[in-house]
Amino acid sequence: MFFDSWEGLWRVLAVGVMAYIGLLLLLRISGKRTLSKLNAFDLVVTVALGSTLATVLLSRDVALLEGILAFAVLIGAQYLITSLSVRSALVRRLVKSDPRLLFYRGRMLTAALEEERVTLNEVRAVVRASGFSDLDAVEAVVLETDGSFNVIGAGGSEQASVLADVIGFETPHRSAPADPAD
Repeated sequence: MFFDSWEGLWRVLAVGVMAYIGLLLLLRISGKRTLSKLNAFDLVVTVALGSTLATVLLSRDVALLEGILAFAVLIGAQYLITSLSVRSALVRRLVKSDPRLLFYRGRMLTAALEEERVTLNEVRAVVRASGFSDLDAVEAVVLETDGSFNVIGAGGSEQASVLADVIGFETPHRSAPADPAD
């Protein structure tokens, strides 16, 4: 149906504006970290906030204050979990995954690719999308905690400090990471 009543349209307009303002205020109070997408937990909260906003806008069964309370609960949970993960290694391990090295100095790390369910073609596509036309120009490809890929160009330096926390990376003075599948 295209139109039920003017009352429904006015409700969506009024509740939409107020819910949006409420969400913006809560996000502003909670800080920039709330909507970052650094890991799967962050993505879930962002999607849940969007779903809650849609429900508040379109469902007459959910009052505006109930929706704003739902926003506050989600943002509060995000704030609590991220605060705890900064202070506790246990919480951090439960909530966040670690970045994973998939390609390093000319070698596809096939065991890592299999474990992360990534194909060689997907790695090549990520490298191309990053503007590289030759794998020899790439130092590393990392699957990040949020599921995105980062391609690090070969810089000619033995220092690889950005890879220090990446699973599969060895210290720069050693050879390339061992791959049990090779």
